[in-house]
Amino acid sequence: MNQFVKPDWLPSVLSGMRVLVTGASGGLGSALVDMLLDGSDCLIGAHGASKEYPRRDDRVIALKRTFESEPDCATLVDEFVAKASGIDALVVLSGAIHFPGHWNDMSGSEWEREINVNLNHPFFLARAAIRQMKKQGTGGRILLTGTESALHGGSPVSFPYAVAKRGTECLVQGLAREGAPDGVLVNGLRLGFIRSGFHERWHAKSEKDLAERDELVPLKRGGEPEEAAALMIWLLSEWSAFMTGQMVALTGGDWL
Repeated sequence: MNQFVKPDWLPSVLSGMRVLVTGASGGLGSALVDMLLDGSDCLIGAHGASKEYPRRDDRVIALKRTFESEPDCATLVDEFVAKASGIDALVVLSGAIHFPGHWNDMSGSEWEREINVNLNHPFFLARAAIRQMKKQGTGGRILLTGTESALHGGSPVSFPYAVAKRGTECLVQGLAREGAPDGVLVNGLRLGFIRSGFHERWHAKSEKDLAERDELVPLKRGGEPEEAAALMIWLLSEWSAFMTGQMVALTGGDWL
């Protein structure tokens, strides 16, 4: 089995960078904020819908807000901008699969909820951040998250999620085109099976289920949240300054 061995170095972003992370209390979000704090001198807006990012640090601005509509998303960005005196990067990791069953059994409102959480809210957040970055005239970074399964039609129990994440790929391209003249770079991660707690939280998967899923990956394991965090930080760094409008796959070879 290909085992993850944590490197003895950390990627980093520019000193003083102001980064807003939505979904910072989840597995991926916590890993990202942790790695930013350990490897960079930056200011982080750590957002959670129901709980806060647990680590206490003077460089962390704790933000708590539930997204129901466009004003909620815009208000969160405005709140971070006011407290951080601007915004240089937005990483959208908030998302969910609320309906546990087959798409054929969903009501219209349940379908709309999944699309809102996983497509509409990321768009509203990104739009608010891009508007502020353009106003500042300093450029910026936007990172959105997709899923590899969206390229293959999703599954019967995650179909609306996959549809929303396929739409995210269009968002990345369209927003990147709009942001480029102002130095706002927009990219995304097309994630495979990452052991971040998402599957346990939203699908009630057991360790046995996760082990069986590991076996479907060519590398015979799930990805670690820290591996995703390191890639995100690289995309926020100056090493990615000639990259925009791209979805970067992190899948362990899944779907090959």
